[in-house]
Amino acid sequence: MGIVTGGKEMYFETEIPILDMAARLASAAGLAFLLGLDRELRGKAAGLRTHMLVSLGAAAFMIMGMSLLFATAEGDPSASIDPSRIIDGVIGGIGFLGAGAIIQSGGDVKGITTGASVWACGAIGLACGMGYLPLAAMITGFAVLIVLVLGFIQHKTLEENG
Repeated sequence: MGIVTGGKEMYFETEIPILDMAARLASAAGLAFLLGLDRELRGKAAGLRTHMLVSLGAAAFMIMGMSLLFATAEGDPSASIDPSRIIDGVIGGIGFLGAGAIIQSGGDVKGITTGASVWACGAIGLACGMGYLPLAAMITGFAVLIVLVLGFIQHKTLEENG
């Protein structure tokens, strides 16, 4: 892995092809768009861009970790990297962001769903970064179903009983 130059040409050599990296990153941002759109339309602080950036960042960290894993496997046999540590770090960082979306106002707690959707976008990004695009699509589908459909049912139920 590294930058190889030859005359005017310059390219990056890696076990994960550049187009595959681009597809993983685009999938992470695109799938998070679907989830972030609901938060954006509802005027939440963590909206479309936040969700997309969280997912994109998680995918990027996972791609970097996997690239390092492949590089160490090819080079020094005594070198090792544990990709699960990257997942742990990303989850902790995203949990911090999600907690920032949750506020307490006069006895009411607000932003829990937004915090949870930011956290779910981290899972989407990690799945995309690992190349598990079907898993990422399923996570997105279930999350959108929960936020939109169950949110609609919840609001209707509260209107009828409230």
